[in-house]
Amino acid sequence: MRRSLVLTDETARHWFRASLPPHVKRDLIAIPAEDLWRLTLEDVRGVATSYVAMTLAIFAFIV
Repeated sequence: MRRSLVLTDETARHWFRASLPPHVKRDLIAIPAEDLWRLTLEDVRGVATSYVAMTLAIFAFIV
């Protein structure tokens, strides 16, 4: 198959990222996979806040 014009960046592995124009991809920051799965204090605080809010909401509907 002969292609005379390539409109996407073939070095990008994801189809959506490959379709982005170069000026948008320039500002993207590569985040290592290990950092995506790290549990932070903000994550724990968000879960605790959600748990307390839902418990209070359920309790309010019961009473």
